[in-house]
Amino acid sequence: MDCRALTFRQVPHQPKLFLEYLDHFEKVKEFYDHPPAMPAVTRVARKLDYPDDRRTEVASILRQQNAALGAGAETLSNLERLEKGAVAIVSGQQVGLFSGPAYSVYKALTAVQIAEELTRAGIPAVPVFWMATEDHDLDEVRHTTWFDRGKLIRFELPANAESVQPVGRIPLGAQIEPLVQEAAELLANQGSDLLAQYLIESYRPAETYGSAFGKLFTRLFAQQGLILMDPLDAGLHKVAAPLYQHALADRDALNEKLLQRGKGLDRTGFAAQVKVTARSTLLFRMDDGGRQVVTANTEKFQAGEKAWPREQLVHLTHAEPEKFSPNALFRPVVQDYLLPTAAYIAGPAEISYFAQSEVVYQHLLGRMPVMLPRSGFTLVDAKANKLLRRYELNVEDVWAGSQGLRHKMEWQSIPGVLSKQFERDQKQIAKMLTQLGKQIEKLDPTLKGTVERSRKRIEFHIEKLRQKAGRAQDQKAGLISEHERYLESLLYPHKALQSRELCLLPFLARWGAGGLSELQKLSSGKKIGHHFILQLP
Repeated sequence: MDCRALTFRQVPHQPKLFLEYLDHFEKVKEFYDHPPAMPAVTRVARKLDYPDDRRTEVASILRQQNAALGAGAETLSNLERLEKGAVAIVSGQQVGLFSGPAYSVYKALTAVQIAEELTRAGIPAVPVFWMATEDHDLDEVRHTTWFDRGKLIRFELPANAESVQPVGRIPLGAQIEPLVQEAAELLANQGSDLLAQYLIESYRPAETYGSAFGKLFTRLFAQQGLILMDPLDAGLHKVAAPLYQHALADRDALNEKLLQRGKGLDRTGFAAQVKVTARSTLLFRMDDGGRQVVTANTEKFQAGEKAWPREQLVHLTHAEPEKFSPNALFRPVVQDYLLPTAAYIAGPAEISYFAQSEVVYQHLLGRMPVMLPRSGFTLVDAKANKLLRRYELNVEDVWAGSQGLRHKMEWQSIPGVLSKQFERDQKQIAKMLTQLGKQIEKLDPTLKGTVERSRKRIEFHIEKLRQKAGRAQDQKAGLISEHERYLESLLYPHKALQSRELCLLPFLARWGAGGLSELQKLSSGKKIGHHFILQLP
């Protein structure tokens, strides 16, 4: 299987802060506690101090959650190891339809691999996946895009009146049935009745976005023993109540630190990922009106139309913790209060906003895990690989944009004899123009600029003629446009990276049983900071 590794600097759409974190940690170390490296994970894991009573309580809740999702022996074994003292390698993502974009799976695979490597090094570790069920952005999770035979197929559930509720609680409803049927047929046609069965068993009308996602991931990662975590659980909110209380009681100090951190990022040329204002807090309030952001002034806290004196809402975080939910900057801190996290597997944007979360970690926990980038992949099927060879392209040419891609494809599409003739004649013309230019300059040196401009115009028109010949060939054969669409749909769908836009399930259906294992091997801690161009068998 052909595989080519790129650095993230060679991959489009990467945040500046993320790239500096990977390549020049010394420039950004004021924003992070640890460099992105396995030795740092080992150090954190060995020094991690996590209360035994909290460990027992959280492990018990996770055992109930995973059993309800249908967890197998490997996951239950990892839960026992967690309860007995193992550290956690954690990742997480929104609960997208049919597993969401491919990078959700890549995150989980990276967590599994890092946990295995740490365990082999003598430090017991287990992989945990935090399902972002408390998120209320339904539009982010109710659709998915599949690649099938050169076409992009969009599966989408409708929005509904409950969209202000946490997405993990929203039932799929009867409208899921035709989508599942179509998707399962595609998977079966691609060669995997097993994946089709997983999808049918997981995505039923009575399931929610959270439970369906959890059941599918439980099946996909049964052999790897991935532990799933649903933060909507009232028991987990109860465990986290002291942290909620602390975050509200110290709101003013925390907000000032976050505002200063934003200024620090601006001063060093980086943009803050999460906007913080003078009224910001770290919490949402969840009630019948949905998930409302909590804001603050000198005398009270407010969420939606409701307001409370400061002391009263601080008390309510203890009395009814299930009605509170962390924002993007506080969520990882809550996660690592609940778990003995040695490393968190994150995407580029996440790693960027952890630069803000760092001040919250230090204030509330006094510790922070190592942030490791998830593995990245672009999968190239047999047809795309053949097209890339035919037009002498690579994946980066597709990423560079349609105009340049089309130009290269037209150039390579000219019939061989005509192409060689163009190259031979261009060389002769260039030689002739050079000789002629020298003679004219001897005659009158002031004409040098005119000669050079004339040479460029002639070369430009020859190049245009060559392009027109390529287009004429395209019109004659009718293939270049089709090939261009195929490459862009697979490798750069909607001008985005494949891993962000396409679901992985159709690829796994074609790849077979070993697909996940092959991807996991490439997610090693020894290969941190790489994006792999991978040819499917």
